[in-house]
Amino acid sequence: MSPQAPERIVIATRESRLALWQAEHVKSLLQGLYPQAQVELLGMTTRGDQILDRALSKVGGKGLFVKELETALLDGRADIAVHSMKDVPAQLSDPFCIAAILERESPLDALVSNKYASLDEMPPGAVVGTSSLRREAQIHAMYPYLGVTPLRGNLDTRLRKLDEGQYDAIVLAAAGLKRLGLAGRIRATLPAELSLPAAGQGALAIETVAARDDVRAWLAPLADRDTTACVMAERTVTQALGGGCEVPIGVFAQISDAQMYLRGFVALPDGSRFARAELRGAPADAQVLGMQLADALREQGAAEILAQCAA
Repeated sequence: MSPQAPERIVIATRESRLALWQAEHVKSLLQGLYPQAQVELLGMTTRGDQILDRALSKVGGKGLFVKELETALLDGRADIAVHSMKDVPAQLSDPFCIAAILERESPLDALVSNKYASLDEMPPGAVVGTSSLRREAQIHAMYPYLGVTPLRGNLDTRLRKLDEGQYDAIVLAAAGLKRLGLAGRIRATLPAELSLPAAGQGALAIETVAARDDVRAWLAPLADRDTTACVMAERTVTQALGGGCEVPIGVFAQISDAQMYLRGFVALPDGSRFARAELRGAPADAQVLGMQLADALREQGAAEILAQCAA
């Protein structure tokens, strides 16, 4: 065993069932790489887990899910933190970095319903629950006769609210359902043409303090090249536009035949106005492509839409 290999790794994680699955998954991968290391979980409750009566866009955004974990990294209680990539703010604060992005699970959204097999089947006035302004804007645009109602809570809570009849259908990330063995609840996987995903959706991110070169070296074997390039392009778009969960933004990159296909939109929450753009290029130019897509979206009116959302 290399003398640089870790003896102990502590993983900070939220305590929802999905977050714990993700942390356990990373723990298993690290134990496979470093069988002599002691890998432990440090479970934590974040502000985002505590505030369940208001939309994230109203109370501070995605950063509410990472702040407590970052505090544990800073004070040395944990070496790494595991996140759903889409929950990580577009701009990480100093002194943190994303040390590895793992291979992506499905990046798409999923419809879950006990009544309907698709959004097309839902009658006027039927209610769809979602926590996301991005999803809300796209549903309003495609199905203006449906009601869209905020839905907060962890995945199990959201499914319980559906089963209690509070909603006719809910839209969730397909990845979370699959990871928890709940793929059977998916009535329809929504194609990107109908519901363009959020930046980083379906990917797991491992965060650490940027100065921890040792930790970054431990994690390097876990990084997936194609997923990293796609997520880098997607997050560059949201960073360039200054958007977060307070604004409906969808960005999605795919790699096929050595080409990256990157598309995105910015919209008003009611779906009344969209700016859309897409382009193709080399995966090695992921950040450049992200900047180019952001520029193309601005040319389609994204800046005006963003200003209207902020008003």
